[in-house]
Amino acid sequence: MRLRHLRLIVPILLVVAAAAEGGVTRLEITRRETVLGGRAFGAAGPYEKVVGRVHFTFDPKAPRNQGIVDLALAPVNTRGLVEASADFYLLKPVDPARGNGRLFYEAGNRGTKRILPVFQQAAGADDPASEAEFGNGALMAQGFTLLWMGWQWDVPAGRMRMTMPIATLGGVPITGLVRGNIIPGANATVAAIADRGHDAYPVVEPGSADHVLYVRTHPTDRPAVVPRARWRFVSATTITLDGGFEAGRIYDVVYRARDPRVIGVGLAGTRDLVSYLRYASAAEGNPSPGLNRAIGWGVSQTGRFLRHFVYEGFNEDEAGRIVFDGVFDQVGGAGRGSFNHRFGQQSRDQLQHFNIQYPVDMFPFTDADTTDPVTGATGSLLTRARQSNTVPKMVHLLTNSEYFNRAGSLVHTDAAGTRDVPPPPTSRIYMVASAPHIVGPFPPAPYADKDFVGQAPMNPLVYTPVIRALFRALDRWVAEGVEPPPSRYPTLADGTLVAPAAAGWPVIPGVVMPPEPMTTYRLDFGPEWAQGRVTVEPPRLGAAFTSLVPAVDETGNDRGGIRLPQIAVPLATHTGWNYRAPAIGAPDRLASEIGAYRPLARTAAERQAQGDSRPAIEERYPSRDAYLGRIAQAAVRLVRDGYLLADDVPDLIAQAATHWDWATR
Repeated sequence: MRLRHLRLIVPILLVVAAAAEGGVTRLEITRRETVLGGRAFGAAGPYEKVVGRVHFTFDPKAPRNQGIVDLALAPVNTRGLVEASADFYLLKPVDPARGNGRLFYEAGNRGTKRILPVFQQAAGADDPASEAEFGNGALMAQGFTLLWMGWQWDVPAGRMRMTMPIATLGGVPITGLVRGNIIPGANATVAAIADRGHDAYPVVEPGSADHVLYVRTHPTDRPAVVPRARWRFVSATTITLDGGFEAGRIYDVVYRARDPRVIGVGLAGTRDLVSYLRYASAAEGNPSPGLNRAIGWGVSQTGRFLRHFVYEGFNEDEAGRIVFDGVFDQVGGAGRGSFNHRFGQQSRDQLQHFNIQYPVDMFPFTDADTTDPVTGATGSLLTRARQSNTVPKMVHLLTNSEYFNRAGSLVHTDAAGTRDVPPPPTSRIYMVASAPHIVGPFPPAPYADKDFVGQAPMNPLVYTPVIRALFRALDRWVAEGVEPPPSRYPTLADGTLVAPAAAGWPVIPGVVMPPEPMTTYRLDFGPEWAQGRVTVEPPRLGAAFTSLVPAVDETGNDRGGIRLPQIAVPLATHTGWNYRAPAIGAPDRLASEIGAYRPLARTAAERQAQGDSRPAIEERYPSRDAYLGRIAQAAVRLVRDGYLLADDVPDLIAQAATHWDWATR
């Protein structure tokens, strides 16, 4: 049965209270309907979908808003408060009393949704409606309330967005430097100045000589200036270059822009909506009252977003209460990001040969206190949370990709790479051995994105079962105080974390070893950076941080971390890195965040003829049954240790069987 569409007007007392203090002022519900015709999800019963916009006000004078860059320069309403609004999407039990009291919030990666595909094995959908798009209902049967909110202003049309205020100086537009980093995957005459289809900040006087286009081959090269007469803006989001852009080369267009959004309200809005749903009553307009715990989950860009959220103190709400009891940072690497500075581009990341030198991997990197030996700065991601007694339970999950393209080792070493830095008791760190940031298809095939094609097929190692197990562990830690399994990641102490040259790579025909990971530098954006303003673009490069990588076994698979059955009992070398294909340029550099799959020879004769040092399949396993028996044993060990759920074991064995049949065909 479809419920009639409702619009929720927050009671006037809440409006008055919110206007005085800031926070959520009202939920504008545009759609409210039952899920799958009222089908019951276990003891939680039927679920409903609540969709609309959340409206906020932010007090520029409030102590807990002082860190929001340019909030004091945003327009205010008659009460002196800054206004913003965002898309929100809520899945909740129709009867909140039947839920488990826990809110699961996904900071959507560039305005998308992933909870249901990952945790309920559902088909992906922006607005799930069918049984396939709700999957097996695992989280809903447990009674979780699921939440998404738009927190970016610039995502492509059709995705979840936030409407953010524009900062001005007394009504006069603010201008400043913006840099568009362009690395084409093919020769082209036109290039986008914003990231991956996002909106760009408007250009001031497009024909001005103040705008500069630079070009270089490697990130550390001194940029050469392209003569101004050779290039021009052709639209609000694109430029053209006479003679064209060359595949694989690095171009930076530095232009004077106007109208900076106060992007820090993305952090503050996340804080305020989660806090509102967690603490407000039904009488205050809360559509999901009775929640007493909250867990935040972010993947890649939004893993970094949640790291930044905690680092800047947003896990304390305006009333001094904790926001997230648990935070799951999945493949965020060592980074934070452009989430709270003037003219920040929230979508930008930083890789070895993509989105070069953005403010992503910035000290501090660890949950425990460390000191930067170059600058003398001391701190941790949790410093502000400790000061306010709002430290969440933290889970950091890394793959092999993060060690090569996201400075992953800095999550658990000092800045010089000389010693291990164990996480505090409130944190866990896990690495999925030999897994990729972006999982490839099976049978293995090249990346479908033409700008990031690798030299080898993508790594198809599926590690969502580990995500599900670790989320279950985090949930029990938060809700019941049950300790999760011990951290498991490569360390200096046991020799599983090493310099690239010491990784122990086998000889694999046609592959250059060892690969060079991304070098992370201290970046100088100018003297006003501490106030959130960039005055130097591209940034000046300072001293490099030290990045280490996992040591590998005779197959080339990671020795440390959580070794899934197909890594412990291998048919191939799986890596989280892949060289760029020659066709897209810079073939000695790493291709985005994709991994590679390099199969083992089937027979000893094949191996010897190819000059491959890795033992062949027939040298490892006497039969298919013997192989699958060892796969099952490896899976059982992971279940015993808490890194895998028993429910996922049959699928893992079936995948291994399919892999065997394909690899030995």
